[in-house]
Amino acid sequence: MKIVKWIGLGLLAVGLGLVLVLVGSIAVDFAIGKDRINQVTNTIISGKDGGPDVRAYVAVPPGEGPFPVVIMIHEFFGLNQSMVGKAQGLAEEGYLVVAPDTFRGSTTEWIPRAIYQVIVNKPEQVNQDLDSVYAWIATQPNALANRIGIVGFCYGGRASLSYSLHNDQLAATAIFYGSPETDVEALRALPGPVLGIFGGADNSIPVEEVRAFDAALDEASIPNEITIYEGQPHAFMTDIDSIRSGGVQAQAWAQMIEFFYQNLKQGSGHQEPGLRLGYVQPFDWGYYLLLVYEHAFGTASHHH
Repeated sequence: MKIVKWIGLGLLAVGLGLVLVLVGSIAVDFAIGKDRINQVTNTIISGKDGGPDVRAYVAVPPGEGPFPVVIMIHEFFGLNQSMVGKAQGLAEEGYLVVAPDTFRGSTTEWIPRAIYQVIVNKPEQVNQDLDSVYAWIATQPNALANRIGIVGFCYGGRASLSYSLHNDQLAATAIFYGSPETDVEALRALPGPVLGIFGGADNSIPVEEVRAFDAALDEASIPNEITIYEGQPHAFMTDIDSIRSGGVQAQAWAQMIEFFYQNLKQGSGHQEPGLRLGYVQPFDWGYYLLLVYEHAFGTASHHH
């Protein structure tokens, strides 16, 4: 019995040690990377109704506006150079792109801190900051305020869907491998069409769940275009240089460009306000645990 007791105490000590190491590593990463957000933002957006200011990277198209607008939400690592490149690339297609920092100054390449960022920045807080972004866009003379869409990647894909369920003035929603919603009644509140891009080899979002999302959108009478790219991992859209080199990334990017062209440039702008049901995005621990595995050891790990 004493041996079993000592083994148990040893395992507990090891577990506590690992927790302390992880907590310490998050603190260290924060200390050495506190200036990162300054390197990827060029605009400070005033908080709405006394809320905190929002840092953002704003990419302006060439030529004269006003332009349709796309809000671009980063992955769970936070706003970084990869997202800045995508924002600039989309701006070159004729869109004013606003890529906000939804983690209030936090950005990282360290997976434990990435998960910490998601946990401490609650969906209602993210929506509050995006409300500030939306209100700022409406005041910009080079922005078409009735032609605002949103796109997000990974964590940002889910955040873009959540914000579309919160703001009934958005004209279009694009989701890149973000955790989907399959509640038909919740989806009825979406104000415009949805584009969903997913990878067939993404273990964090099973193909069956993507198909259920597709079916739920159809049942909710939401126009949608859901595509599963076979053999592609989670986070297969890496950076703008890789997108421009061709292949699947270029194909998925072109699909998004066409979607926004149809719904922001050619479309009639935002639709009639949808039905609001007090939607609250739950925190899906299972999804984020799988996401950690995907980025650390799974199909997405080779992108780091």
